[in-house]
Amino acid sequence: MSALLELHGCSVFFGGLRAVSALDLSVGQGDLLGLIGPNGAGKTTVFNAITGVCRLDAGRILFRGSRIDRLPTHRIARLGIVRTFQNIRLFPQLSVLDNVRAARHEHADYPLWWALTRIPAFAQAEQERTEEALEALAFFSIAHLADKRAGALAYADQRRVEMARALAMRPVLLLLDEPTAGMNPVESAEIMDRIRRAREERGLSVLLIEHDMRVVMGTCPRIAVLDHGEKIAEGPPEQVRQDPRVIEAYLGEEVPV
Repeated sequence: MSALLELHGCSVFFGGLRAVSALDLSVGQGDLLGLIGPNGAGKTTVFNAITGVCRLDAGRILFRGSRIDRLPTHRIARLGIVRTFQNIRLFPQLSVLDNVRAARHEHADYPLWWALTRIPAFAQAEQERTEEALEALAFFSIAHLADKRAGALAYADQRRVEMARALAMRPVLLLLDEPTAGMNPVESAEIMDRIRRAREERGLSVLLIEHDMRVVMGTCPRIAVLDHGEKIAEGPPEQVRQDPRVIEAYLGEEVPV
């Protein structure tokens, strides 16, 4: 499997705090990699470094063989690296449809004067943008909520809107930060099924942070484990869950399947 994303010796420090230390990690084309670890292990900091939110103190990050760790966040997003957040970040006063349509702004391929003059070509482009947003909503079975105010939705549906918005951005690499947080087991299973489908049908690569070990162990063919900013294990679920360092990191209990 060819490497799509590569982290080489990546370290991030916040003052005297070591958030990530000398991390080597790769995500292959079409990969589904789980990134797990106790609270404070550095998982979200890894996402922030990949997307340009925080800068590396050492190391480098490559995407399709080119270095990206010095690029601003908007240029990284244009490369096709899209993320969701641990805390939902929707526009609560906008409709569900407009929340997803907003994600398509980066891919608008018409000049500003089209929008100012409202020529027929602009209307056609906007219609296509709406149809793509509705397609993303339908993928997560929430197209019927398109006209609802996003902030009025149930928590699980807000999660689905966030996932649909990410999908509408035409990602090459999708970074998912706890996509099933706050969901019950049935909702979690449904979301993970859609993630697998998106990967298979759209050829996405996925890097997934998840605290529900049964979800990540049952979904990801490969898992990397962080503890205090260091990678302590990597491999298939069966191998990782039996690793003594992983068991120790999880309070001395065997990681559940």
